[in-house]
Amino acid sequence: MAEAIELEIGDRTVRISNPDRVYFPARGETKLDLARYYLAVGDGIVNALRERPCMLHRFPEGVTGEKVHQKRLPRGAPDWIDTVRVDFPSGRHAYELCVTHVADVIWGVQMSTVEFHPWNSRRRHVEQPDEWRIDLDPMPEAGFDDVRRVAAVVEEVLTELGITGWPKTSGGNGLHIYVRIEPRWEFPAVRRAAWAFAREIERRLPGLVDLTWWRKDRDPATVFVDYNQNARDHTIRAAYSVRGVPEAVVSTPIAWSEIPDVDPRKFTIATVPDRFARIGDLHAGMDDVAFSLEPLLEWADRDDDAREPPEPA
Repeated sequence: MAEAIELEIGDRTVRISNPDRVYFPARGETKLDLARYYLAVGDGIVNALRERPCMLHRFPEGVTGEKVHQKRLPRGAPDWIDTVRVDFPSGRHAYELCVTHVADVIWGVQMSTVEFHPWNSRRRHVEQPDEWRIDLDPMPEAGFDDVRRVAAVVEEVLTELGITGWPKTSGGNGLHIYVRIEPRWEFPAVRRAAWAFAREIERRLPGLVDLTWWRKDRDPATVFVDYNQNARDHTIRAAYSVRGVPEAVVSTPIAWSEIPDVDPRKFTIATVPDRFARIGDLHAGMDDVAFSLEPLLEWADRDDDAREPPEPA
């Protein structure tokens, strides 16, 4: 293994040990390549993670090795790393990474983090999310064309509500759409609003969208609108986060106009930096406005004969 190197990031220094360790065998990209990728999209990844409790998916031997789900901040953090306390129903708590600077992300890479999974709330209001997440999750026999069809209806319904949605690829076969919301409601209300929205999509696309709770019971040729991603302590891969697969695919912000032709597999740590340099962060304006959930909560009340969303696992 090569000797450790030091990266100067503003007024901070991050030491990268084992910089030539191959993390992504499809093209031979290394731990140092991963750090350089996150530096190249620094403004974007910080915007996605800023001041949110953040779970780390670590791969100490590269993405073909053991995967570690890390809630608590790893030991050995420099004194400039911020944390936020989160409490769990068990009565236990954890201090999780709270990103405010791109050096925090690179330190995460030094700790073998590939994926960053933030909460949809921030440290000043941990129990009141400011982000509603619409997760379009295709079942095994559904293709990305099916996801495109559902995304078109999601955009249609959001437009009818006067709400701006911000899409991104998931890093897998699905799509995520984020909406900034007023941090007035706690997790159960946000999840209930997301359930009401998902039911409206199901009504408009019968046979293509299936909200059956257990995955094994869903039609394998359908798309699940996963409202449960808005439950407390549920996290999904951040915008610009790399996915822990050999091809180093990236969860990438896209424009609505790109959805009909986009190929999510082409967004990798080898291609996204050039895209970012050309067009910047497509999610940069997300914080310009926050929307109310009241119309969706009214939908939930209106459907008084509707199934209540199952309790989150």
